[in-house]
Amino acid sequence: MATLLGPESPWIGGKKRIRNRNILSRIRQSQIAGRGFSRGTQLPEALLQERDKRAKWHGIPVLLQELYESSHLNSDFTHTHTVLKELSSLLSMEAMSFVTEDRKTAQESTFPNTYTFGLFGGVDLLVELLMRPTLTTLQKPKMNDDLVKDCLSVLYNCCICTEGVTKSLASRDDFVLFLFTLMTNKKTFLQTATLIEDILGVKKEMIQLEWIPNLSGLVQSFDQQQLANFCRILSVTISEPDVGNDDKHTLLAKNAQQKRNTSPSRAEVNQVTLLNIPGFIEHLCKLATRKVSEATGTSNFLQELEEWYTCILQELEEWYTWLDNTLVLDALMQIATDEAEHSSTESSDESTLATIPLRHRLPQSMKIVHEIMYKVEVLYVLCVLLMGRQRNQVHKMLAEFRLIPGLNNLFDKLIWRKYTTSNHVVHGQNENCDCSPEISFKIQFLRLLQSFSDHHENKYLLLNAQELNELSAISLKANIPEVEALVNTDRSLVCDGKKGLLTRILTVMKREPPDSSFRFWQARAVESFLRGATSYADQMFLLKRGLLEHILFCIIDSGCKSRDVLQSYFDLLGELMKFNIDAFKRFNKYVNTEEKFQVFLTQINSSLVDSNMLVRCIVLSLDRFESQTEDVKVVEVLSECCLLSYMARVENRLSFLFRLVNIINVQTLTQENVSCLNTSLVILMLARRRGKLPFYLNALREKEYAEKYPGCLLNNFHNLLHFWQHHYLNKDKDSTCLENSSCIPFSFWKETVSVLLGEDRTSPCAIIGYIDEPYMELDRDLLED
Repeated sequence: MATLLGPESPWIGGKKRIRNRNILSRIRQSQIAGRGFSRGTQLPEALLQERDKRAKWHGIPVLLQELYESSHLNSDFTHTHTVLKELSSLLSMEAMSFVTEDRKTAQESTFPNTYTFGLFGGVDLLVELLMRPTLTTLQKPKMNDDLVKDCLSVLYNCCICTEGVTKSLASRDDFVLFLFTLMTNKKTFLQTATLIEDILGVKKEMIQLEWIPNLSGLVQSFDQQQLANFCRILSVTISEPDVGNDDKHTLLAKNAQQKRNTSPSRAEVNQVTLLNIPGFIEHLCKLATRKVSEATGTSNFLQELEEWYTCILQELEEWYTWLDNTLVLDALMQIATDEAEHSSTESSDESTLATIPLRHRLPQSMKIVHEIMYKVEVLYVLCVLLMGRQRNQVHKMLAEFRLIPGLNNLFDKLIWRKYTTSNHVVHGQNENCDCSPEISFKIQFLRLLQSFSDHHENKYLLLNAQELNELSAISLKANIPEVEALVNTDRSLVCDGKKGLLTRILTVMKREPPDSSFRFWQARAVESFLRGATSYADQMFLLKRGLLEHILFCIIDSGCKSRDVLQSYFDLLGELMKFNIDAFKRFNKYVNTEEKFQVFLTQINSSLVDSNMLVRCIVLSLDRFESQTEDVKVVEVLSECCLLSYMARVENRLSFLFRLVNIINVQTLTQENVSCLNTSLVILMLARRRGKLPFYLNALREKEYAEKYPGCLLNNFHNLLHFWQHHYLNKDKDSTCLENSSCIPFSFWKETVSVLLGEDRTSPCAIIGYIDEPYMELDRDLLED
C-alpha cells in the first residue's frame, strides 16, 4: 500500500517494511512509547537522501547522521564542528524570525528546520555531546570552546522555536546542573546563562542552588558582567512561583497554603544559600552603584542614548523586541567592546564623534542600555532578598556596603534625569507598557527603596547629614524626644551631597504627569518612609516640602483618573496627616471651598477599598484631638477644619462603617482589601472606649432592616471577625503593624474582637445579641469550609 513516502518504504537492512505509516509518524510513536528507533541516525542514509527533497528536510537528517558519526569518543571534533555550523546556519534564521515577529506560537509549519532537527534526535544528540565528559572516565580530545558555544546556541534556538524542547531539557536535572559547570568558562558563559534562564523559567520544580557544584567558588569567580547576567538566573530561583497577582489571592487560600507548607520554601532556602556566599551582597552593591561612565568611558552617554532611542525606533520599530534575545544583545555588546578597544587607540575628540552618523555610534549606546539592564537585574535580586526572612541580615549588609549613598549619587545622572524618555514606549503597541530598560530601571529602583524603608530603622539612611539635623531640630522645637532610630543612625552611611534620596524622589514626583505610573511607585516609596510608629518630625520634614499640597492637587485638581495612583496618594496622605494637627490645618487651608471639599469626598467615596486607610487616619486623629482640648491650637483646628467636622458627625462615621462591612466577606478577603475590615474595627474600638459600642451595633441592625436584608450585615461581620482571630492571632508581624499604625495596643484589638464575638445574647456589646433568631449563622458554613 502506498504511503506518503512511496509504495513501500524500506526499514533497517531491508528486513522489514513500514506499511501505512511515514517516517515522521513512526518516530513520534517510538519517542512516545520508548520502543523502536527514536532518532534519524538510526535510519539508512540512502533512505533519508531519497526522501529529503520531497519532505523538504534540507538535508538535516543526513547532517545529524554525520554529526553522530563524527563525534565518537576518539574524534578530534574538527568535522563535528563543521557539520554543526552547517546545521546552525539552517536553524539560526528561524530563531531570528521568531524573536523579531512577535514570538509566534512554536509549531512545525512556522519553523520546519528546527522542528525537523528536534524530531530526528538533534536535541538529544547535542545534550549527549555536551555531557559526554561527565559520562566517561576515558581520556579523549577536549571539545573546544567554539564548539561548546555553538552547541548551546543551537539548543537555545530549538527551545524558542520548537514547543516542548525547553520543558524536556528542564526535566533533566543532571543536564541542568551540568550547565552550571560550563559557566566557569568565560568564553561559554553568555550562551550557557541564556539557556539556563530559559530552562529554569519552565521547570516545574524550582532548582535548589545548594545542588550546584561549588556554587560559592563559581559566584566568586564572576566578573561584574557575569554576575549581572547570573542575577537573571537567580531571580527565578529566589522568587516564589508566580501564580498570578498576589493581591488577588484570597487570604483564606493563603492561610490554607501556609498550613500545608510549614517548612521553608525552596525559594527561601535558596535565599539563605546566596547570603552564605562570601562577598555576594557586597559585589551586588558595587554593581548596582557603579557609575555608567565607569563601564562606558564616555561623558555624553545620556544625550547619545536619548538621540539613539529616537533614531532607532523610527528606523526599526521592532528593535527592542529583537533585543529580548539575550544572546543577541550580549553578542552586540561584545562587538561594542571590541570597537571601544579599537577606538581607544584613535582620536577621542568629541567634535569628531559628533560628525559620525548615529547608526555608526550604535555600539556605544548599546553599552548604556546594557548597563541599565544589568542594574535592573541586580536591584531585583536585592529587593527580593530585602523582603525575605533574612531581611535584617540583608539590611545590615546593604547599609555597610553603602548601597543607598551609591544610588543617591546616580540619581540625577542616570536614574532620573532632568529630561527623560520615561513616557517612551518600546514595543509600540501598549502606551502603558513598562518594558523599556529605562522605565524598568526606575520602577525597580523605587520598589527597592519601598522595601528598604518599610518598617525599618535604616530608613534614615535615605537622608543626608543636613537633613538628619533638620529632623533633630524639628523634634527640639516641638519639645518632643528624637526617635531612637534617628539617634542610632550611623552618619557615615547616610547619603552624600546636597539632597538625600527621599528629597530627590519628592522633587521628581512633582514633575510627573497626573496619570504617570511612576507616581504610584514614588508615592509607595515615600509612604514606606512614614509607615510604622508615627513620627511627628518625619511628617513635618515632608510637610515643609509641600508634599501635602501636592497630593491634594493630584486628588482634587489634576484630573487624575488612575485608581492605582489615587490609592497610593490616599495611603500616603493618611500617613502624612495621622495625629498631626499641623497637617489638618494645612489641609483646611488648601481645601478652602465647599466645591473642593465635595470633590475630595467624592474621590474618597468612589472606592473605599482604595481610600479606607485615609478614613482610618481621620477617625484616629479626630479621637486623639478630642482628648487634647486643653491645647488652644487643637481646639482652633477642630472648630475650623472641614474634614474633622465632617468625621465628627456620628452619621458620617456610621455611613463609612456600613459600607466597609458590606463591601467585603470572608471569601473575598485579600491582602488588598483586608484593611477595610481593620478600619471598621478601629471605628468600633474607639466607640467602645467611649462606651458607645451598643449604639453602633444597634445602628447596624437598624440598617439591615431598613435595607430589607435582616441578619446579612451582622452575620457577615460576625464571620469576618472569626476570620480575623484566626488570621491575626497567628501572625506576629501583622499584629505589630496594626498596633504601630493605630497607636492602639494589640491587646485592645483582641479584647474588642472577643467582646464582639461573645456568645451571651444578653450582652450589649456582642453582635449575636443584635441578630434575631431566624437569621442566626447565615453563611456560617462557608467560613467553616
